[in-house]
Amino acid sequence: MFQPADFPDLLVGLSAADDAAVYRLNDHQAIISTTDFFPPVVDDPYDFGAIAAANAMSDIYAMGGEVLFAINLVAFPDSLDKGILSEILRGGAEKVAEAGGIVVGGHSVNDKEPKYGLAVTGIVHPNDIKKKGGALAGDVLLLTKALGVGIITTALKQERAELAHVAAAVTSMKLLNRAAAAAAIAADAHAMTDITGFGLLGHGHEMAEQSAVDFRFRLAHIPWLPGAKAYGIAGAFPGGMDNNAGYFDRWVSFADGIDQGYLYHDMLFTPETSGGLLVSLSPDKVSGFLARVPQATVVGEVEPGDGHIWVD
Repeated sequence: MFQPADFPDLLVGLSAADDAAVYRLNDHQAIISTTDFFPPVVDDPYDFGAIAAANAMSDIYAMGGEVLFAINLVAFPDSLDKGILSEILRGGAEKVAEAGGIVVGGHSVNDKEPKYGLAVTGIVHPNDIKKKGGALAGDVLLLTKALGVGIITTALKQERAELAHVAAAVTSMKLLNRAAAAAAIAADAHAMTDITGFGLLGHGHEMAEQSAVDFRFRLAHIPWLPGAKAYGIAGAFPGGMDNNAGYFDRWVSFADGIDQGYLYHDMLFTPETSGGLLVSLSPDKVSGFLARVPQATVVGEVEPGDGHIWVD
């Protein structure tokens, strides 16, 4: 297997897990490459396509880049109405267009369950790349979207989610991280990732470990989508929550007495779909960032350490 040293222009590859690969073209341009796809998380085909596209493009934004173009990745059963597929693709194409990019092709296979996503190519200045590693002790941690879509979409599958709660989750998932990424670059953020399959605690640990620091999250400051807590109390957790907790739990500590029923433990380990950015930046940059991303929330701070996550 080739090592990164064999490719000096490979700026982000397999040597440390990050959100996308980055390859330098010249002193001013680097290409970002990523992909993601999954089965439907909502019932409406158009919304599913838009959510899947926003989710796939989020890795471009997590690296500090902009979207250039995308290629569709489709699995679809012959037994379903092709009009459903048309709506999925329309949702994806319009979301890519909103990002300033274009869908230029794709590939499809026959499968028992629909799946959709994108392979996305983006661009970034080599000096603007935002990796998971780089957070500094004394930094402030900001989250740009409320959590809870994984719980709400699980409740939807269980047919016990209220329509208003689903609508709020869909709006959140369809929101591009483009403006938040631009604000992070303007604020000279030290590190950044998007919150997706590993949940806040899993992705937080990845950032903290690669930065050789600890993260301290303030539970009372973490924002939740409407209905998320109620569905959590009802046990609407996807299987990925147990997987995340089983792997990342060793690096996470809750303060005594704040989560005796494990509710927030499970909620914070629940996978998110098209979640927000977790951004680490200097305290003096926070007000400027919040002015550009008013929905963002200060959720914690960075301390000296070795990758541990503390929840107070």
